[in-house]
Amino acid sequence: MPVYSHPFTMKIISSIDELRDQLRGQLRTAFVPTMGNLHEGHLSLMRLARRHGDPVVASIFVNRLQFGPNEDFDKYPRTFQEDVAKLEKEGVYVLFAPTEKDLYPEPQEYRVRPPEGLGNTLEGEFRPGFFEGVCTVVTKLFSCVQPRVAVFGKKDYQQLMIVRNMARQFALPTEIIGAETFRAEDGLALSSRNGYLSSDERAEAPVLYQHLNVVADTIRGGERDIEAVEARAMAALAGRGWKPDYVSVRKRIDLQAPEAADLERGEPLVVLAAAKLGATRLIDNLEI
Repeated sequence: MPVYSHPFTMKIISSIDELRDQLRGQLRTAFVPTMGNLHEGHLSLMRLARRHGDPVVASIFVNRLQFGPNEDFDKYPRTFQEDVAKLEKEGVYVLFAPTEKDLYPEPQEYRVRPPEGLGNTLEGEFRPGFFEGVCTVVTKLFSCVQPRVAVFGKKDYQQLMIVRNMARQFALPTEIIGAETFRAEDGLALSSRNGYLSSDERAEAPVLYQHLNVVADTIRGGERDIEAVEARAMAALAGRGWKPDYVSVRKRIDLQAPEAADLERGEPLVVLAAAKLGATRLIDNLEI
């Protein structure tokens, strides 16, 4: 694939009308929505976007709708100037950085809610309303940017599936591209929330991915008692001081629990996990 770039300084836009004026006539826009506090994982999404479209547009918006009442909206890390410098180095054409007043000039009473079977399990069970907030803001951002492709990371596996299904069911003219999880050398999936970890917690954090690999290897080895495998992984994490919400083996196609027939015919699986280490909640997954 050719590499595309624009010979312009990155434009920073907060107004929806100005964004639409800037992008008018662009038919191959590639979009990467973020909440800022950018790390190398985010920047890898920008590079993947460039391989699929031109120009590349990124957004930074910490979306209040997807945070629960006791979650970290107010303390979520905001590093705007550092983010701008990183995006400029990647050759991003436009950074859409709306304020809440720009994106929600009136209360957002119309919402997009995913189906219960997918939206209320795993992350949806432990973060009620989260995916409704995600779907609503992504729909609105797509309306503003009108991209041909949009890139989302596989680290948020359930989110990627929900956004992809939403785009298909609404016949949105945007192809959803999933990017492989970007990991540190010790295996920890990069995340903005990793910055909350103390030095001791950061040293412990790769254990979550290690246990996902144990689960995957056990199932590849022929174990069919999925609930026992999940329970052992949960107990192992708890024994090290973690507070696991779930370690769950699911079918990739719909994130439902596999049945015996699924396992016998080699149904593609994924193991997903969420657990608190100290005060920091980490999520990860591994395709089997």
